[in-house]
Amino acid sequence: MTRSLFLLLALQCLVLRVHCCPNIVSRSEWGARTPVDSTFMSTPVDNFVVHHTAGPTCSDIDSCSSVVRGIQDYHIDSNGWWDIGYNFLIGGDGNVYEGRGWDTQGAHAGVTEYNVNGIGVSMMGDFVSTMPTEAALQALDDLVECAVTLGKLVPNTYVVLGHRDVKSTGCPGDLFYEDHVQLMPNYNGATTYEECPQ
Repeated sequence: MTRSLFLLLALQCLVLRVHCCPNIVSRSEWGARTPVDSTFMSTPVDNFVVHHTAGPTCSDIDSCSSVVRGIQDYHIDSNGWWDIGYNFLIGGDGNVYEGRGWDTQGAHAGVTEYNVNGIGVSMMGDFVSTMPTEAALQALDDLVECAVTLGKLVPNTYVVLGHRDVKSTGCPGDLFYEDHVQLMPNYNGATTYEECPQ
């Protein structure tokens, strides 16, 4: 998507006082390495998979950018992946950090079906017994709406899942999973919500 179209949609959401796309910090803004390779992902996809990084939290663009760079380094250098595994990450500052982005297959779920047909979003921090900030939770909810509005998630029938719903793991943390993820619209396909106006 072109930057001008994104700006137009963001302006439309502001004018209509509807929360749509949250602020997305680009790869160049947070200092991403060039991916080793990538695989195109056809959108819209059916799944929105929520994770936590189980690592440090962050509270501003500098600290969050540092955390994202560390995760990318780990995913490439230790895991042997082509790039950071997530499509997006969300910091405690309420910003969304572009990982692989909308149209590149992720390496986040540990299950191929959800990597090729899903957007993987990770909250930066460990949320077993604490919750993400309100700003981060709002950014997560807005990112789902944004994905639907931009045609990246199948409207009405998409499914929100916690990582533990697709693989045996504690991710995205007990408290966050129980107090937010399971209550999100379309969690496990249970409900629907209205998409942002076009």
